[in-house]
Amino acid sequence: MGVTTAPAPARVRPVASAAVVPVAIVTALMAIPLLLTANRYGYFGDELYFLAAGRHLAWGYVDQPPLLPLLARTMDALGHSPFVLRIPAMLAMLAGAVLTALIARELGGGAKAQTLAAATFAVSTNFLAGGHYLATSTVDPFLWTLLLWLLVRWLRTRADGLLVWAGVVTALALHTKFLIGGFWLAAGIALLGCGPRDLLRRPALWAGAGIAAVALVPTLLWQATHGWPQLGMGAAISREVDGTWGGRLTFLPTALLTAGLPVGAVLLGYGLWRLLRSRELRFLGWTTLLLTVVFLVVNGRFYYVAGMYPLCWAVAAVALERREPARWWRWITTWPAYVLAAVLVLPVALPIWPRVWLTEHPALPSPVFAFAEIGWPEAARSVAGTFARLPGRDHTAVVTETYWEASALDRFGRDLGLPEPASGNRGYATLVVPSEAATDVLFVGADPRPLLGHFADVRPIGTVDTGAAKPSYFDGVPLWLATGRAEPWSALWPKLVNTHT
Repeated sequence: MGVTTAPAPARVRPVASAAVVPVAIVTALMAIPLLLTANRYGYFGDELYFLAAGRHLAWGYVDQPPLLPLLARTMDALGHSPFVLRIPAMLAMLAGAVLTALIARELGGGAKAQTLAAATFAVSTNFLAGGHYLATSTVDPFLWTLLLWLLVRWLRTRADGLLVWAGVVTALALHTKFLIGGFWLAAGIALLGCGPRDLLRRPALWAGAGIAAVALVPTLLWQATHGWPQLGMGAAISREVDGTWGGRLTFLPTALLTAGLPVGAVLLGYGLWRLLRSRELRFLGWTTLLLTVVFLVVNGRFYYVAGMYPLCWAVAAVALERREPARWWRWITTWPAYVLAAVLVLPVALPIWPRVWLTEHPALPSPVFAFAEIGWPEAARSVAGTFARLPGRDHTAVVTETYWEASALDRFGRDLGLPEPASGNRGYATLVVPSEAATDVLFVGADPRPLLGHFADVRPIGTVDTGAAKPSYFDGVPLWLATGRAEPWSALWPKLVNTHT
């Protein structure tokens, strides 16, 4: 009778000790400016939208899955302030720095590599700014980083339980943005092309995929019953990218700039090159390239591929630890390079200046979206003052041109006597529909043409004044009064809805 022997377990490569103290120091240094600026200026426009959407919880929205509105509602219940709302964003970015160090450790990096990887994450414009406000562009890259750590750890240990957890993380990412589906598609193609194909044969991988698929069912049902509005957002985002960021021509330069200068951009390129030269990790290098090409072709936003940055930085840091770089770029591993990066990134990533300084000196370097954090309460008071002077305010609805304006009035106008605002813009269109009792409209926006022909009269009655709260997105926005509604809101509202602008 023969003896059956169990197969020998796969050899697990040892790893260096975790660089707890230096990585903790890097994380603490990153936390300091995030904490000091978290309550400065005010809510970002998209944060106000997440709060408004959180008051109308659903399994899906026109422009996003349900996780961010749910998270915003949860944090708002703990405290009504930007600081409290942004706690998850700060924690996600601090955890991202730690995970980047852990990826370097899984790749065989010692204390120097782990510290370099974490520090590169900490001085990235994209991630430092991401820690300042709650947004899908903050939570999604963090989840990608967590997923990449699980995959890299699986490559070292072949512990299949990690693949199940990868499915759980994917499920969370799918409820934040649908971009993670693109990652898995690109990764699958890369695995078939250059391996390790063994990953695709693991039952645990498909068990994790099943978890993600089942978790997504409620959101898919919501999208199906609402006509798949998310599919139309791609064209809207493409137009927005052309108008705001310059389109495809600026995709790669902006991605490199926001990776961080000088170290982030350099190590991103070097790390990608090292990935493509690694037999075991090559598929992740090709995944990065495929995703970049796809997002470039569809005219997506430059930060869609940011979730791959930490892996590239970790690979670069490990390579630099193992071999001395050439003299002409040896500076990249020295502390002055990271100090310079921090000096360059802080003014453009975080609102470090007092608001009055920014008002008095608009030429100061400041975050691109600083104007979208200033003046919301003042604007709500201005609109409320105009509304209070309307003779027919009891039968007047407030409708705004953009979802930012509606979200701000929803947040700050309810205590000032304003009715719940409505807007046909983006995801706000499905949140609120004006009451049939409202025969008139106070319209807040630059272009009242959608109202023409649906009301007997549309005339200007003033502008929004945010006073000293400048620069402000809301300051100077025109106000219009539309009277004599010609048809029921049930028939009129669909004509005013434009979710893809």
